[in-house]
Amino acid sequence: MSLSRAPRRTLLAAGAGAGALAAALTLSACSGDSNGKSGGGGDTNFVTNTGGISTATKGERAPAPELSGKDLAGKPLDLADYRGKIVVMNVWGSWCTPCRSEAKYLEKVAKDTKAEGVEFIGINTRDTQTAPALAFEDEFGVTYPSFHDPIGKLILKFPKGSLNPQSIPSTIVIDRDGKIAARALRALDDKALRSMIDPLIAEK
Repeated sequence: MSLSRAPRRTLLAAGAGAGALAAALTLSACSGDSNGKSGGGGDTNFVTNTGGISTATKGERAPAPELSGKDLAGKPLDLADYRGKIVVMNVWGSWCTPCRSEAKYLEKVAKDTKAEGVEFIGINTRDTQTAPALAFEDEFGVTYPSFHDPIGKLILKFPKGSLNPQSIPSTIVIDRDGKIAARALRALDDKALRSMIDPLIAEK
């Protein structure tokens, strides 16, 4: 199934302000957060490097929220089941062009690092129906599960300063102790992903 159709911006809002909201979300989806902050402050002790990847040192990391819900197939999915693993959480939408560019890298690194105790979970957002998201996974060969979070409820559970709900794609890396160790508010390639994950693999 082709995903070359126009983005589903009309699903984002209703009423007279729908066009303006859709335009704002489209712009934010195509750009990162250059100052490394997520509107409103930072309670996560992040330091941002020149590549736009923010990290927090061990001992200064904020706990990840409790996340549970259903995956795109309607099956239960709970972040608590991954405790003791390094978890890479990618926020994405089928309508998001940068998400398409990074999908192959996410899947590659997911396969390459699984034996080292790394698990990937997606958070699919702004897709009101699961069919476009499932078609996206099929097209790009995505094998790891994703929460279906159409209105961003799960995203809003993250601590202030960790995720910007308007910045799609975004990636958060959670350490083995369930704490937020790194984040990027932009599309990533395999090299950038490994720069976030490898230091955590090395941690004892």
